Amino acid sequence: MSLVRLNIKGISYSQTQNGAYALILSEVDGDRKLPIVIGAFEAQSIAIALEKEIRPPRPLTHDLFKNFADRFDIVIKQVIIHKLVDGVFYSSIICERDKIEEIIDARTSDAISLALRFQAPIFTYKNILDKAGIYLKGNTDPEEFTDEDEILMDEIVVEEEELLSSENDYQRMSLKELNTQLEQAVNNEDYELAAKIRDEISKRN
Repeated sequence: MSLVRLNIKGISYSQTQNGAYALILSEVDGDRKLPIVIGAFEAQSIAIALEKEIRPPRPLTHDLFKNFADRFDIVIKQVIIHKLVDGVFYSSIICERDKIEEIIDARTSDAISLALRFQAPIFTYKNILDKAGIYLKGNTDPEEFTDEDEILMDEIVVEEEELLSSENDYQRMSLKELNTQLEQAVNNEDYELAAKIRDEISKRN
């Protein structure tokens, strides 16, 4: 089976599952998106890895794993989302030490968090993308969507609208107020909020 490389498109808050997020993966050479439901902690860990400039005061679990692996010369080469059963994705971490390759089973959210920290590529099999991949924002005929796909699309659009609303609030703040908000967000370990505030600060500098 052929592998398809994926990039992280973004993280969207789920409007239907309280406290859950949708991690949106995008195929590199195509228009399909692969949505994966993850928890708040996992979403936060991925958001921190995406925002290089945000440093938590203490290492999070995935940062600790990265530090541990670096100390013992373990490298993650790639992550493969290899199975989909009853809506649950299964992943493998391909790692290497002393030129010996090992395959480790992992939750998909953990595997992706680690892939980001090791700058390792993320893949899935074509048959999984054929089964679970969807098109967003007019990339295909709406008649091809299932009800579940349409619900997911609505969640992502709502999230984008909410994000624009919060960005407008930040645009009204002074740099001093933004820096204060940023410091509070980091101290509260709300790194997703900190990333949004930092983006607004970066626009002004």
